[in-house]
Amino acid sequence: MATKRRSKKNRGTRNSKRDRKVIRSVARTTSRSFIAASEPLTVPTKWVKFIFAIFLLPICGVLTETFFTVFARATVTQRLWAGEEFWFFSLGAVLWLIAFFGLPRPILIYVFGHEFTHALWVWLMGGRVSQFRVGPDGGHVVTTKANFWIALAPYFFPIYSILTIAIYGGLSAFLNMQPYGRLLYAVIGATWAFHFTFTCWMIPKNQTDLTDQGTFFSLVVIYLMNLLLLSVMLILASRQITFESFGADLLTNLGNFTQWIFDLFQTVTRQL
Repeated sequence: MATKRRSKKNRGTRNSKRDRKVIRSVARTTSRSFIAASEPLTVPTKWVKFIFAIFLLPICGVLTETFFTVFARATVTQRLWAGEEFWFFSLGAVLWLIAFFGLPRPILIYVFGHEFTHALWVWLMGGRVSQFRVGPDGGHVVTTKANFWIALAPYFFPIYSILTIAIYGGLSAFLNMQPYGRLLYAVIGATWAFHFTFTCWMIPKNQTDLTDQGTFFSLVVIYLMNLLLLSVMLILASRQITFESFGADLLTNLGNFTQWIFDLFQTVTRQL
């Protein structure tokens, strides 16, 4: 949970006269009567995010259709299931699922990754972290910056999978890591399953990261970002799927959806 805190030190010790601001009028009026200035209309931020999330739903639908279409085609016609990348990734994921449901859950490891992800995104966005706390009962970070990306990052950014890829890439600059490629896919499978299971387990627990941003908006963003990550992983794991081909399918499905909306609009207007 990322928070912004202000220091309570010396609160109430300042001179009240020094803290007081006096605003003098700089314009005079010749009339005794006046009309109170109307206050500008303000809309709660959560309402704006709720409406924005509604417009994101079609994007989620189109991307979902594209992902499963490409995955099914790669599995059936392009034999994605026969590749060692698929099998070792699946092996790692299955081993973690067995551990998650059959062994004590490593809460402390998850909490550390959760709070570290908050801190990492604060740094990426130019903020500073002044306090970092992790414990078996939860944790928090105190930062100079907070927004919905920072708040929701742990739910769509699999930090341990990213660290695994970064370590593998760093070692590849000095060592021959080719023989450990299978191990890489297995570890990524296990760490991504770690991210997925803990995310699904934590979301129903009334997380303030979600409620502060608006639960509906948060869930839509989390789903969309996780699906984007899965799509990238699918492209990287398959020799037959490229970013260009995936993008072409995405544009085709987007065009079909747009045409469906247009036809629906015409049907409704004719009946009015």
